[in-house]
Amino acid sequence: MTDEKGIIRLRPGKEESLLRRHPWVFSGAIASLPSDLEEGDTVAVYDSRGNVLGAGHFQIGSIAVRILEFGTDTLDDDIYFRRLSSAWSLREALGLIRADNNCFRLVHGEGDFLPGLVVDIYGDTAVMQAHSPGMHFARRAIADALTRLPDARIRNVYYKSETTLPFKARLDPQNEYLVGSFDGAVAIENGLQFNIDWLKGQKTGFFVDQRENRRLLESFSAGRRVLNMFCYTGGFSVYAMRGGALQVDSVDSSAKAVALTDANISLNFPDDGRHRTFAEDAFKFLADMPADLYDLIILDPPAFAKHRSAIKNGLIGYRKLNAKAFEKIKSGGILFTFSCSQAITRDMFRMAVFTAAARSGRRVRILHQLSQPADHPVDFSHPEGEYLKGLVLEVE
Repeated sequence: MTDEKGIIRLRPGKEESLLRRHPWVFSGAIASLPSDLEEGDTVAVYDSRGNVLGAGHFQIGSIAVRILEFGTDTLDDDIYFRRLSSAWSLREALGLIRADNNCFRLVHGEGDFLPGLVVDIYGDTAVMQAHSPGMHFARRAIADALTRLPDARIRNVYYKSETTLPFKARLDPQNEYLVGSFDGAVAIENGLQFNIDWLKGQKTGFFVDQRENRRLLESFSAGRRVLNMFCYTGGFSVYAMRGGALQVDSVDSSAKAVALTDANISLNFPDDGRHRTFAEDAFKFLADMPADLYDLIILDPPAFAKHRSAIKNGLIGYRKLNAKAFEKIKSGGILFTFSCSQAITRDMFRMAVFTAAARSGRRVRILHQLSQPADHPVDFSHPEGEYLKGLVLEVE
């Protein structure tokens, strides 16, 4: 059993969410906790009647505990290996581990019952991000478990959490290799090659969550002029090229992102004149470009609302962005539009895009409603894990 130092007791009636296996304990639900608890400590959570509810990691803030195991007051030493093995088996069952596809998400936090942890795989390298102090302190045990997965053959584990851990925790994390070292960063997704910059790039270096949506875009690309806004590494652009697009233009405000897009195009389609890049602000580019130039546009912006307090301004941003695309896209064109803002619900996003369409005066039809892929699973008890939403629209 966990000693009294690590016991948290809840106020009466505050255990209901845990009984439904939601993995978060909010600070307002706590009746008592030891005064000497520290960030990342393993704790046992009990209800007001003394019944054990689960064990997890403590942290200071609104989310006070992330539960890793329900119905027990301890975490066994092999929990990370067991959960990682289960996650690997699921990706095998999904058919993601193939000769023509060696990049995917192995751990999607709560969706893989490891709240506060993200692990993406690029060939023989695992890139790990901690979003909680508990996972930060467990990073070396997790790295060891990753290298022990019998079929994974992971040789390098890169820890990248400088920007993902709570600021108040004052942990001063360092991005570093916990196992191995840098030995090349080209990954294969559905037969296409991509340079992955996990050292300095956004997130873990590549947005693996758009894999299936990129493949869908490929099927729409033949004979079209494609505009990829917020291109980052050019994932959608590369798929559009393979899909037979007449012209692909990639836009990003970051010159570094544009250079990486150019590198990925060259990696797959050397000396192909169909592709151009522009290091410009997306809103300005859309405002200045002539109408009817593109008949396939991708809008995949960064999160416009990272917190609930930003929802209103975020929705305004989505309306403005989509309204300009509706105004400029060629008749009969296809619009792929996305939101990765967790705070923006699917209904909110759809209404924002609907409002933009109505204001444009164009007739718009929904062809597909998109989400994150199966290697980003959502625990039924934790709907907050669903963050990516998208629409494929035909614009008359």
